[in-house]
Amino acid sequence: MDLFDKIAKNLGPIGQHYEWSHGYFSFPKLEGEIAPRMLFNGKEHLVWSLNNYLGLANHPEVRAVDAQAAAEFGMAYPMGARMMSGNSVHHEEIEQDLAAFVGKDDAFLLNYGYQGMVSIIDALVDRNDVVVYDAESHACIVDGVRLHMGKRFVYQHNDIESCKKQLSRAAKLARISGGSILLITEGVFGMSGIQGQLREIAALKKQYGFRMLVDDAHGFGTMGPTGAGTHEAQDCIADVDIYFGTFAKSMAGIGAFVASTKEMITYLRYNMRSQTFAKSLPMPMVLGLKKRFELLRNSPELRERLWNIARTLQYGLRARGFDIGSTNTMVTPVFLKGDLNEATALTRDLRETHGIFCSIVVYPVIPKGLIELRLIPTAVHTEEDVEYTLDAFTVISEKLQAGAYKQAVSLQSE
Repeated sequence: MDLFDKIAKNLGPIGQHYEWSHGYFSFPKLEGEIAPRMLFNGKEHLVWSLNNYLGLANHPEVRAVDAQAAAEFGMAYPMGARMMSGNSVHHEEIEQDLAAFVGKDDAFLLNYGYQGMVSIIDALVDRNDVVVYDAESHACIVDGVRLHMGKRFVYQHNDIESCKKQLSRAAKLARISGGSILLITEGVFGMSGIQGQLREIAALKKQYGFRMLVDDAHGFGTMGPTGAGTHEAQDCIADVDIYFGTFAKSMAGIGAFVASTKEMITYLRYNMRSQTFAKSLPMPMVLGLKKRFELLRNSPELRERLWNIARTLQYGLRARGFDIGSTNTMVTPVFLKGDLNEATALTRDLRETHGIFCSIVVYPVIPKGLIELRLIPTAVHTEEDVEYTLDAFTVISEKLQAGAYKQAVSLQSE
């Protein structure tokens, strides 16, 4: 079969719906200044879908540094990969500051988060090693594990007994192959808002002899007394062997970092193919990240505002009878019962009637028969935003239960 013919017959679980979803449910365009209220389809919407946790995206000090750095350096400098010609004192300074902040000896700046995690896994393990990972790991972890040429075992989401079972299998195999064990989990699972059980997993290290890699994309800057991450929140900083954080969430930027011992970071610095053969982060981004990081560390009121909004939103949803799962972080999922047609009609009503824009999640990401509306509170949302959203969600929930969206015309039939 011709390659193009094969692909035309199978555009994937999400791509198959592109004719009616593109531009509205998939690849929507949010326009205007990054803020709780933005334009969608020409109308102002209250936005709950941006991971701008601390509100730094449009912070005046951040915008000033971004503009000044772009004017001074342009977007090309430094040219080339870090190892060859793309290094600078500013890249090295933020690495040292990040390492100290998350409680590690050294850190390595990465040009992208997704690409970085895939490459970290590739660099750490060989065909003799065994990977054990959580069933609901982010796609970057899943893709990294898929590239692993050795054995891999997946344990049930946040289930310690299942984790023990898979670690036992991994330990037996590693003894035969002479390899090592790498366990991968997340600090905060981005879809459910549940924290990974880092302390409980760390307690198994002596018995099973593994090293732990934690993807804390959502936890860095938001979790813990100082915002250092979920490992700080759970008081197990030393037990996390390799810590990974991104800049796309709390720092409202681009790129990522990995932190560990000096020896381990030296190894990654010289063996991560995605960094060795890719251009370094441009100077305006690095200087902008330094300002964002400064505000993250020295403005605890931003984190306090975030958590105040998150708690107010979650308390209000629970008080009105909504199922928000077991979230114990700022990520706020709202689970409703309904099919794909109801999900599209409900979301359209939420946007067109109430002017609220949030992410919609359906099968195959979550089980059939469920609709998830994921809300991302930020430091720049207000309590008035929360109250308005609670009222709107009450209305759409009542309509859903009454069957109103079964008869509604959805984008699928237009």
